[in-house]
Amino acid sequence: MSAPAYRERPSAAVAGAVVWTRTVRSAVEAPVLPDGCMDLLWMDGELRVAGPDTRAREVTLAGGTRIAGIRFAPGTAPALLGVPAHELRDAGIEIDALWSPAEVRRAGELVGESANPVAGLEAVAAARAAVAEPADPVVRWIATELAAGRSVAETAAATGFGARRLHRLSLASFGYGPKTLARVLRLQHGLALARADVPFAEAAARAGYADQSHFAREVRDLTGMPLRRLLTAQGTDQASNAA
Repeated sequence: MSAPAYRERPSAAVAGAVVWTRTVRSAVEAPVLPDGCMDLLWMDGELRVAGPDTRAREVTLAGGTRIAGIRFAPGTAPALLGVPAHELRDAGIEIDALWSPAEVRRAGELVGESANPVAGLEAVAAARAAVAEPADPVVRWIATELAAGRSVAETAAATGFGARRLHRLSLASFGYGPKTLARVLRLQHGLALARADVPFAEAAARAGYADQSHFAREVRDLTGMPLRRLLTAQGTDQASNAA
C-alpha cells in the first residue's frame, strides 16, 4: 500500500504550527487554498517561504517532487521570519531574499543535521523563535474572533483599536485586511465542516454564512471552483500552502 500523498501533525517545536509533508503524484494538482497562514518550506534542497494567499492558485510540480513544510498559525510567522506578511502576499520566494547569508547558511545546516526535513524545519523555526520577539497576543485573538464570526467592527471595538489601526496590524500580521482575513478563515471553517460530511446547509450556518448559496458563492469566488468539485479535487491529495 502506497504512503499518503499528504501528511500533517501538530509541531512539537512551535506552538500552534503544523508540520507536513507532501509527495506530488503528478503534474495535475489540486488548488492551493487561502488559509491566512504562511509556510516555511524545504523543497528541492532549498528553503522557501510561501506567503499568505488571497485566492486559490494552481501550482504545477513534477511528479515525484517531495515537499516538507511548517505552517505557522495565522499572524505568527512575521515575527519568526522577520518580514511583514503583506510583503509576501500571493508570493513564494527563496529564503535568501529575506535572511542574511549567515542566517541562510545556519538554517541549511540545521536541516542537513536533522533526521529528516520536517525535523530540520522545526529546528529552524525553534531557533528563530528563541531570538525573535513573540507575536503580539492580540494578533492571535483577532484571528480567533474573526474565525468565530465576530464582525470587523466588533473586533476593532473589542481591541480598542480604530479601524485604521486594526487594518495596519492585520496587513502586517496576516497579509491582508481584516475583512479579507475574515472571509478566508470563514471559508476554511466551512470547508472543514463539509469535508467532515456535514451537510452543506448546516456547514454554511455553522461557519457563519447567511445560507448555503452564500457559502457556495464564496467558495467559487475565493477558489475559482464550485464547492462539490473543490471537495472532489482535494479528496485525492490534500492541498496546502506549498509553493
